[in-house]
Amino acid sequence: MRLIKAATLLTCALLAGVVVAGAAFPALAMSGLAAKAGADSFQDLPSELTVPRVPEASQVYAADGRTLMATFFDENRQDVPLADISPAMRKAMVAAEDHAFYQHNGVDLKGFMRALVSNFTGNSRQGASTLTMQLVRMSITYGATDPNEVVAASEDTNGRKLREMRLAAALESKLSKDQILERYLNMAPFGHGTYGVAAASRFYFGKEPRALTVPEAAMIAGLVKSPSYYDALDSEGKGFDLTVERRDWVIGQMQETGAITAQEKAAALAVPLKVVGKRPTNGCTSAVHNDWGFFCDFFYRWWMDQPAFGATSYDRERRLKGGGYRIITTLTPTVQQAAHKNVEQYLPTGKKNALMVAAVEPGTGRVRALAANRTFGLDAAANPKNPISSNPKQADAGMRATYPRTTNPLLTGGGDIDGYQAGSTFKMFTMVAALEQGYPLSYEINAPQRYQSKYTAAAGTESACAGTERWCPSNDNTSMAGKHDMWTAFGRSVNTYFVPLEERVGAAKVVDAAERLGIRFRADNDAATAKDPAAADGWGSFTLGVSATTPLDLANAYATLAADGRHCEPIPVQEVRDHDGKVLADVVKPKCDRAVDPEVARAALDAARCPVGDQSAYGKCHGATEADAYRVIDHPVAGKTGTTDGDRTASLVTTTTTLSVAGIMANPDWPETTANMDHDVVNPAVYETLADAMKSKPKKDFPKPKDGLVYGQQRSVPSVACKSVDDARAVLRNAGFEVDVDENRVASNCPAGTVARTDPDGRTVSGGVVVLRLSSGQSSTGTTNNGPASTEGGAASGQSGRRR
Repeated sequence: MRLIKAATLLTCALLAGVVVAGAAFPALAMSGLAAKAGADSFQDLPSELTVPRVPEASQVYAADGRTLMATFFDENRQDVPLADISPAMRKAMVAAEDHAFYQHNGVDLKGFMRALVSNFTGNSRQGASTLTMQLVRMSITYGATDPNEVVAASEDTNGRKLREMRLAAALESKLSKDQILERYLNMAPFGHGTYGVAAASRFYFGKEPRALTVPEAAMIAGLVKSPSYYDALDSEGKGFDLTVERRDWVIGQMQETGAITAQEKAAALAVPLKVVGKRPTNGCTSAVHNDWGFFCDFFYRWWMDQPAFGATSYDRERRLKGGGYRIITTLTPTVQQAAHKNVEQYLPTGKKNALMVAAVEPGTGRVRALAANRTFGLDAAANPKNPISSNPKQADAGMRATYPRTTNPLLTGGGDIDGYQAGSTFKMFTMVAALEQGYPLSYEINAPQRYQSKYTAAAGTESACAGTERWCPSNDNTSMAGKHDMWTAFGRSVNTYFVPLEERVGAAKVVDAAERLGIRFRADNDAATAKDPAAADGWGSFTLGVSATTPLDLANAYATLAADGRHCEPIPVQEVRDHDGKVLADVVKPKCDRAVDPEVARAALDAARCPVGDQSAYGKCHGATEADAYRVIDHPVAGKTGTTDGDRTASLVTTTTTLSVAGIMANPDWPETTANMDHDVVNPAVYETLADAMKSKPKKDFPKPKDGLVYGQQRSVPSVACKSVDDARAVLRNAGFEVDVDENRVASNCPAGTVARTDPDGRTVSGGVVVLRLSSGQSSTGTTNNGPASTEGGAASGQSGRRR
């Protein structure tokens, strides 16, 4: 038996000698069969050994390029050049794992033979793997495409060691010692999910690897042998003490290799081991700034939609978590801070109603802030700390609410979030469509208190006109009735102006304008209606904001107008660099198109200055629904308020030429809530966020629209005083005007029931509405029924309920 064992040992030793000689000293093996076998083997050398690309964490920063938002990784690793690793760390690793690293050619012959003899005689199992051989093993493991390859790369056999020796020698012929050491330090595992010395340095000591001291470097180097066995964070068990022993041994080895002096060894041994154990952020739920979580999630969802990062969602996620990208987002810390501060001031986290604010840059689509009174965290369904949902149906099913924690994309839409009704902010899209059809801002309609539309009311509702199936929207405030142009109708949010205007333009064109400006129809019913022109043309209540939207889409739609009609898709990223530092410019290039003509955009914004207390370039604003906005922002500003049926949502959007901010207050769990949303909450949160963002910025006015879309083609109104209604109507229609009759009589010298005067008289826009004022038959001075400015009025809607 001993003879057989000795013969086996001799055979293996001779075989090993041939292979090792050829591996360590290639020139000596270039003869006979050994030379041919070696040449054939080296031709099959895996390319990943020369240029290993192991998984590396991607880092995501704010727009300043300095403030870290989050990291994404499967393995916590960030590669660093050898120059950024302290000399102490380099020497400690050599001392701990491979004294002869700078002398051998990849294989330590003496160590291998010693280990081979010891292993075959059964005395003990010895390693003798050089740093280069260890790098080979890790590279094979990372390059494996089959689980069996991973097992083969790590099994404790002499055959595996022979393969490693062969490949290590080949690797040393291609890379310098420093290149090998750099790759090793960036690839090795150091416990607690850290890979590479940079991650280990930050985790254990909270510092960059260039700043590691001798005792710190020795501790990290000592972990490679068995990261789970030497656990410095195990203060209650033996792990901490074992780590200290291992560290002190490495320090001793550093003196033995000449890396440090005896005095330096004594000083290092005297330093107590103190570890931080600071885990890095991984993903959006552990973002460095928790109030940035919703933006981080928007970035993640954007990344997962980009074909440039892979053909499938799996490929894209692997690229993000292992590609080592350096990503600079569009989030501006000061704007985000302002949005978060104002949201928390007016509706703190922990309330069932959500206050959501989004900020977008006109002309680029770059999203500058996303804030909500929610903690971005575990899904509500998995979080027992969340209360039961306020939605009765969800409550009956035991579902939890989306507050105070949620990962639902409340501000950007997607998943279970279709959005929220934004009320009269959608009147903007009717105005844009009308301007595109040639209706000027001065176009007048005699808006009654209650208007019988051509649209059908929803069955069983109270919004139908008496005795008909017609939808009859109305204004809450009777003083809003009367003749209006787009400035006053938009400024005072007159429902019975915008419904007939939508009829004349065509609701399908209004829906199309909204989509071009950036409104996305996520709800199935909304999307189906928007895609069908015939169905869209019957969507009478669309102008009153019954379609679901999000704060981000709303801000972006108004940002499109502020950019002279140039629409850009909302984007969370402004720079992406790959592992090699190459800028991926095409990925982050804004995707923009011409949504509306610049003159249309300028005219629409001129009217949109009225609701928020600013003044149009033509001085036509009279009345506002949120006059404090302009006073607080103190910059030229445009925007609109919006309220839905029963005050179930409240919204405000404001925009300057450089930033658009929109906010919506709603209950995401129960959109049909009976609770009233409060403009005193959402409005200041929006305009104060914009005011904070615009501080110290130069004031820039909106471009003044040309007269064409302001006054249109003017023509004289024929005199029809004292004519009958029928005769007057015929004369005016022949002159190209539309005619309305005001049944409220006015005193005049004309016979009762005839036309006392027209409104307007003189000149007005071609195709505009001329109102006939009928005589009471009593001679007196005329009066007007236009009332004072008021807050936003409501509308009874068979399709959507009351909308403002």
